[in-house]
Amino acid sequence: MNIARFEPWTFVDLLRRDLDRLVDPRRVAAGDHESVADWVPAVDIFEEENRFLLRADVPGVNVDDINVSMENGVLTLSGERRVEAKKEEAAAQRIERASGRFFRHFTLPETTDAEGITAKCSNGILEVSIPKMPEVQARRITVEAA
Repeated sequence: MNIARFEPWTFVDLLRRDLDRLVDPRRVAAGDHESVADWVPAVDIFEEENRFLLRADVPGVNVDDINVSMENGVLTLSGERRVEAKKEEAAAQRIERASGRFFRHFTLPETTDAEGITAKCSNGILEVSIPKMPEVQARRITVEAA
């Protein structure tokens, strides 16, 4: 006899997640149809003297499946974590790791240099470096007496 743990709120949580997917604000227009993020990577943002540094957790995502783009002052991270191929002899008892598409959008300040943005990924951490533009100092004009 197998003992099954009864968790009544699990069904309510599944229903809530399905309803959230219908009205989720993370919807992004993608061509003629809309896409919904299946999961959202955690992100840390640091401000340094010459740049902003963004680190996103994307474990299990192939580097070729990650897209970083900048348009109209909005930095977009998107990609997909693919499901591992199922083995015929192994049946999953529990699946907790999220898979599918992800999207994150960040509005950047006007002081960023969009042309200098670089991204690299290692050990499941996507690191995006967003350089700041050098500050333009106001030029002081001396007024002479006439």
